[in-house]
Amino acid sequence: MGTKGITYKDAGVDIKAGYEAVNLIKEHVKKTHTKGVMSSIGGFSGLFKIDTDKYKEPILVSGTDGVGTKLKVAYMMDKHDTIGEDCVAMCVNDILCQGAKPLFFLDYIGTYNIEPTVISKIVEGVANGCVKAGCALIGGETAEMPGVYSKGEYDLVGFAVGIVAKDKIIDGLSISEGDVLIGLKSSGLHSNGFSLVRKLFFEIEKFSVNQYVDELGTTLGEELLKPTRIYADVIEKILDKYAVKGMSHITGGGFYENIPRMLPEGFVADIDVRYIDTPAIFKLIEKLGRIDKKEMYSTFNMGIGMVIAVDKEDGDRVIEYLDSIGERAYLIGEVKKGEGGIRICHQ
Repeated sequence: MGTKGITYKDAGVDIKAGYEAVNLIKEHVKKTHTKGVMSSIGGFSGLFKIDTDKYKEPILVSGTDGVGTKLKVAYMMDKHDTIGEDCVAMCVNDILCQGAKPLFFLDYIGTYNIEPTVISKIVEGVANGCVKAGCALIGGETAEMPGVYSKGEYDLVGFAVGIVAKDKIIDGLSISEGDVLIGLKSSGLHSNGFSLVRKLFFEIEKFSVNQYVDELGTTLGEELLKPTRIYADVIEKILDKYAVKGMSHITGGGFYENIPRMLPEGFVADIDVRYIDTPAIFKLIEKLGRIDKKEMYSTFNMGIGMVIAVDKEDGDRVIEYLDSIGERAYLIGEVKKGEGGIRICHQ
């Protein structure tokens, strides 16, 4: 008697579950499609037509990123419908800093095993993020790797491509002494510093994700899973009206790492954070962890997700304009000659 041969499913990979997942995500993908999309889900690659009438000398701008250990909170809560929005934000906000308009996005999900409903929820979040960013989700990949990931776990990575006319590229080279720095409000932690956050709340303080926290006005898990803000719409509006000299996405490394990245050599950002309305989550982290200010501003966005540099004469007008469209913005500093990249006044 012969024995039954081993199958791919016996090794932990369920091809039929993959097909089911693709069927479930089709509607999510479809709602992101914009004018330039020339392909549909299921092909080997995504096609996108550049509008050469609008962009005479088009420059493509690309970025890639993941969500980091914020994913651990999604596992803990078994809530997967917003983490994809984080992934889009982390990529798109980076390419915005060069003045690019997001065109399209691709995602990659590596997982222990494909659970179609979970994959669908993840992609739903990605699609919602793409809609907010004004870009199309034109492709992606889901890889089932039971020998790499633990049961119930997955990783999520994204790739964004945008476009900017050559003469509209924002590279920070025109920034000069006296230019002012304007901060745009964040939605909370975004997707950075979660290794510290998880250690503090779950290992040291023994919180649960479902624990209601008075200072936050919500459960800890709901606060931690607030999606990273996508700035595409407001940045496009600013660029239509004002000359922006530089932009910085306040991501991993906080103020200290990211603001100097937009400055030319020989200049320093002189920052005053005393008047920023810092969200309660940062205050709670600082208090419980007894964390010093420099560590906080080196790790988190502290309530400012994007910083733009404009001419001093435009500073007040930009703030007034942002206020008129319901955008909370702060004049957080100015550019001076000097070394070291950044100086922050906390008190």
